[in-house]
Amino acid sequence: MNFNLIHLQIPELIVMAILGAVLLFFGYRVKQVAFFIIWFLIGYSLMQNFMPTLNSWVPQIAGSQLWQILMPIAGGILLAFLGLSIEKLCVAGIVFGLTMVITMKYFGTDVPTLAVGAIIGLVLGGIAVNMMKPAIIIATSLAGAYCLTVALLTWVPSINPTIFYFPILAILTIVGCVMQSGSTRDL
Repeated sequence: MNFNLIHLQIPELIVMAILGAVLLFFGYRVKQVAFFIIWFLIGYSLMQNFMPTLNSWVPQIAGSQLWQILMPIAGGILLAFLGLSIEKLCVAGIVFGLTMVITMKYFGTDVPTLAVGAIIGLVLGGIAVNMMKPAIIIATSLAGAYCLTVALLTWVPSINPTIFYFPILAILTIVGCVMQSGSTRDL
């Protein structure tokens, strides 16, 4: 497994941690904002993974620090606005996108691995559409837990991500699901 964490600067990590906390604890209550945040984070992450390929195709982008910063942001904003358009598609897309990001980050980017990740993402996305409220709570909790886990493991380098990544992610996701379920019973 590839446990190279996202290499972000301190201000980016602070924003990521704050957005992660909002998603983790208030995702269903602010679902439109949560959808925008999640789609932005997925687009940003996917574009960061695509940047080496884009750099090899367009050397002018590779040579410009400004483009290196703007391209992932643009990818995030484009997906964020796209994700706001249709709620069911948004939920299915979030689940699929999170599955693909986790697949690429921790299991690799070779074609068979991506194909398995895509199949799992499609199945989970279909299940999510049939269970909207629980799916939104789980997806926003998982996205928030992911952001907070990456921030925590980056800020505390003495924590071994090979051992603690998935336990921290799972515990935070469960905490977020419990908190959101309890606070949205009347909704």
